[in-house]
Amino acid sequence: MAPLRVLCVHGYRQNSASFREKTGALRKLLKKQVELEFVTAPHRVHGARGEDQLNESGCGVEGGDVRAWWFSDAEARSFHAQQACEESAGLDESVAAVRDAVRTQGPFDGVLGFSQGAALVAMLCSLQEQNLEPLFDFRFAILVAGFRSACAQHQRFYSATIRMPSLHVFGQEDRVIPEAMSRDLLPTFLDPQVLTHPGGHFVPAASAHRPAYQDFLRSCAPS
Repeated sequence: MAPLRVLCVHGYRQNSASFREKTGALRKLLKKQVELEFVTAPHRVHGARGEDQLNESGCGVEGGDVRAWWFSDAEARSFHAQQACEESAGLDESVAAVRDAVRTQGPFDGVLGFSQGAALVAMLCSLQEQNLEPLFDFRFAILVAGFRSACAQHQRFYSATIRMPSLHVFGQEDRVIPEAMSRDLLPTFLDPQVLTHPGGHFVPAASAHRPAYQDFLRSCAPS
């Protein structure tokens, strides 16, 4: 059986190259089952310091080309997962970037997101569920350290149940996106599958995690 093609959506202050590096262990763990492709967010993050720099602790690109899918503070062009806002900046351009990736790199069987990227994946799934993006035809989603956006403008993405099969992965010691934030996203999906790990803010890929990934992917493979 051919590997499942999965579009990977990086986190805040990452890019496609850094996320490819961060998911190396996952590729090795699932090399016979998946083929991972990557997309870079359209928005550059400039002059991030302090808490903003630590927002995706251990997963950013120090001094490099760091990116965002949207900004919770439109004026400062910064992002914090717990920052409530009425309107964000940049989401439409990011949906367009994913649309272009699907057009040029697809088709894809599934989509995987990490942190802010996982929050975006939930929005992409919602758009597909509502038939608002004709090019989106994902059969499954994997959301690692996902969360509901705190932006009022984004609450429309959580109004309808998403029927797409989903696997939600989060760490019990995650200090960037606490477990409770990831669990708050679960009711948006119908029958969400869950994989927890005892670590922090990263994509887990130890041998102990292989059965959960493999069982989920096997259930999503074409018959």
